[in-house]
Amino acid sequence: MNKGKVLSINISKKKGEMKEPLSEGNFIEDFGLEGDAHGGKWHRQVSLLAQESIDIMTSLGAEGLCFGNFAENITTHGITLHEIPVGAKIKIGQTLQEVTQIGKECHADQGCAVAQKVGKCIMPTQGIFTRIIKGGIVKIGDEIEIIKD
Repeated sequence: MNKGKVLSINISKKKGEMKEPLSEGNFIEDFGLEGDAHGGKWHRQVSLLAQESIDIMTSLGAEGLCFGNFAENITTHGITLHEIPVGAKIKIGQTLQEVTQIGKECHADQGCAVAQKVGKCIMPTQGIFTRIIKGGIVKIGDEIEIIKD
């Protein structure tokens, strides 16, 4: 699918903490989400994960998952994030973002808390990362659209 919507915007002030939901976020050009510990001048300014991926983890036995449990800044619905190619541009709310990475290794040797509980984690294969090309506000319910060059 080429369109989706924002279900949640999530932030953590320190790395290694669970992210907490916001009603909207200010995304700063070449930084990421204002106030988020993972923001900065690097290629993984914003992390995104689809609700459909979270649902896979729930079906594997992970219980009580909430927005931000996978440390994603934006939780989406209706768009297959991990199929968007690196280098693609996506419009989310007022922002324009470029996909810079698909997936990542778990941060701990034994895997994250979710991987320890159910044997795997979806973020390493289905989460994506972006950098902010044009900043602005993103709100819950905003449309996500892949931009054709």
